[in-house]
Amino acid sequence: MGRLFWKIFLGFWLTLVLIAIGVGLAVHIYNQNRIEAITDLAAGPRASFVVNATALALAQGGPESVESLFRSWPGQRLPLVLIVDEQGRDIFDRPVPGVALERAREQLRGAQMLSGVRRVLGHNGHEYVIFIPRPGPEGLPQTPTRQMSLGFQLVAALIASLLFSAILAWYLTRPVRHLQSAAHRLARGELATRVMPDIGRRRDEIADLGRDFDHMAAHLQALVSAQQRLLHDVSHELRSPLARLQVAVGLGRQQPERLAGMLERIERETGRLDELVGELLTLSRLEAHVDQERDEPLDLPALLEEVVEDARFEAEAAGRGVSLSLAGEAQIQGKPELLRRAFENVIRNAVRYTAPQTDVAVNAATRTGRFVIQVCDQGPGVSPAALEQIFEPFVRADGDATGAREGYGLGLAIAKRAVMAHGGIVEASNREGGGLCIELSLPMSNEAGRGKRPTE
Repeated sequence: MGRLFWKIFLGFWLTLVLIAIGVGLAVHIYNQNRIEAITDLAAGPRASFVVNATALALAQGGPESVESLFRSWPGQRLPLVLIVDEQGRDIFDRPVPGVALERAREQLRGAQMLSGVRRVLGHNGHEYVIFIPRPGPEGLPQTPTRQMSLGFQLVAALIASLLFSAILAWYLTRPVRHLQSAAHRLARGELATRVMPDIGRRRDEIADLGRDFDHMAAHLQALVSAQQRLLHDVSHELRSPLARLQVAVGLGRQQPERLAGMLERIERETGRLDELVGELLTLSRLEAHVDQERDEPLDLPALLEEVVEDARFEAEAAGRGVSLSLAGEAQIQGKPELLRRAFENVIRNAVRYTAPQTDVAVNAATRTGRFVIQVCDQGPGVSPAALEQIFEPFVRADGDATGAREGYGLGLAIAKRAVMAHGGIVEASNREGGGLCIELSLPMSNEAGRGKRPTE
């Protein structure tokens, strides 16, 4: 049960308490008014008239005549007239307050001619005391007050429940309307829309939904911004080789003697365009989770050794080296070409940026069910703010002491997405003493996140 349940529960019981207090107060006020009204009717000319009429009816026709008189009596505020025999019982079996009866008898013994008290000899020869009881310590006799208070309670409960329902509906639907309005604005393209400023300081499931909505909106805004930036970067990267191609074609036409050189330039620029388009397609497939390969059993240490051997061959030609340290075995189900591409991109990037006459250190070992590969160069490293940005498309390291500006900034982006497609994690950190370290961590069990993107 969540926090919203307790709010509704407490609100319901608060409403019941308020209803009880309101009904009790109303009944108390009604009883006070009734007591005052009966007190007024228990004495005075009207009381004397009612008692005398009752005595006359009793003397002439007995209880039947009195009952007929009471039924035909006009008005809604007829005072309660008790007719008590010698044994202290009312002829209609109504409760007789002892204190009121004793007071009436004392008044008769004292020969006080008070309105509202009479001694009558009935037609059957029995003596009766007729009086109108005044409110006393024993309270009033049973009257229709209970029925009236029950009806009042029902009306009060209905009004209170309607009020509570209206407040509860407003409390629950107000943030929902904010969410609905925010969803419409988000659908119109207003990606900066957020709902938490409108929801306020709520601490319940609706507030959690609002925070999730804001998180979704922020993630969507970041994705759209990244897509727009990617489109801009792609157009920028394509413009340079296309411009060189146009220049080469123009020079070939104007200077036929240089046609062979221009054809070589055209071939080189075409190869660059083909490489760029191929990397873009690979990146697009990885981000769209489109599997082009089937999973196969992979020996990760063996695959890493092959990649390091190829990178070492290329690095020696540039006056650099690659060292490998392996510890443990790792078998997984994965896509061999995709992981090979990820290892190659990371190691080649390290070879490109490490200082001349230095080595790139590749260390691999198994740690708590994961195969961890760490690639460290001895280059300039990157600024702390750029450690996450280097995995974005078309982002290059800001340090370039080796003068290497090859590539398009897609290698690390492809490597990270390839590792994540296998349930792994890629992280970057600056190496003590200078250089950049990139760590790739892959789960060795098939249950460890296959087909899922881990939290970055």
